Amino acid sequence: MSKGSPGPTPGFLVWRLANKWRVAVDRAVAPLGLTHAQYSLVASLYGMHRTGDRPSQRQLADHTGMEALYVSKLARTLEAAGLIDRARDPRDPRAVQLALTEQGQAVTRQAIEVVQNLLRQLLEPLGGLDAPRTRAFTDELTALLDVPLAPSSAPTDERTKGTPP
Repeated sequence: MSKGSPGPTPGFLVWRLANKWRVAVDRAVAPLGLTHAQYSLVASLYGMHRTGDRPSQRQLADHTGMEALYVSKLARTLEAAGLIDRARDPRDPRAVQLALTEQGQAVTRQAIEVVQNLLRQLLEPLGGLDAPRTRAFTDELTALLDVPLAPSSAPTDERTKGTPP
């Protein structure tokens, strides 16, 4: 007989925190006409543009951790809203480059300010945005995110044990 867990698992807590953050950002950026996912895309695009990049959808997917197909869908929606431009990459006709429009830049600057204020509020229990506990928390999250995902494997049962995949 197995004993129950003494409390929530780290995975459950990360999942709950991610959901709490998503809901909070969704609510905060909704007045600007954005969702959390759209915000993640335009804010990343804004930051990449500031360093001189005009990323492809694939590069933006890699940067955000979103699936490329989802980034494509979000990009089309944001293009229809007049916030981004999508154009074929002259170096690779299969790739689509993304850039914020002037309207997109203005909305993104507002959204970044809103989310930064939210971040200050949500990190207050750790001492605030620049607190040592917040820096340590950020380092721990980064360490977890830096671990590559192992290729998925199907559970092994007695009938398939020892047989090649």
